[in-house]
Amino acid sequence: MNENHRLEFAVATRDVARARAIGADLGGNLYVDENDTENGLPFRALLTTVSDRFEALEALGEIGLYVVSRRTIIPGDSHAIGLFPLVRQAALSHRQADAHWRDVHGPLALQHHRHMTQYVQLSVVHRISGPEIDGFALCGFGSLDDLRDRFFSEPDSREVIRADIDSFIDTKRSPRRLIATETRY
Repeated sequence: MNENHRLEFAVATRDVARARAIGADLGGNLYVDENDTENGLPFRALLTTVSDRFEALEALGEIGLYVVSRRTIIPGDSHAIGLFPLVRQAALSHRQADAHWRDVHGPLALQHHRHMTQYVQLSVVHRISGPEIDGFALCGFGSLDDLRDRFFSEPDSREVIRADIDSFIDTKRSPRRLIATETRY
């Protein structure tokens, strides 16, 4: 088994306190946007876990419950994570968009986001409930300032990344990003 790829559940919720309790009980990774107000966020927390306690996950996932393939591109710890829910371009199948994300965008992101300390792709394998989302990109940085000010490595990086994203992701249909912290249980 490739340790950089594994299947797990991803649960999107607004209930941060409950996500913390279930994460502590089941284990896994919890990504939380610490804003006290939702400000149009699609959810406030994303719990990823490997568990046979489906009923607990289903009860938590009032926003969405997904089976995801975790692809760890850059393992590591981060103090600030840009969590980007992705919805593919309508002209592409999930398989086509996912292959582009993995094989083209991933290496491109490594070139143009050189200050990332962690990069994980959560590709949705099966949607159990919630909106149609094709994946969650987790772009980690050493600090919130690095995430905000050093997200792109070069002056032309923003245009290069934007053009590539537009080729496989529908940015109008993709939910708004979260600025999250990670807790590992």
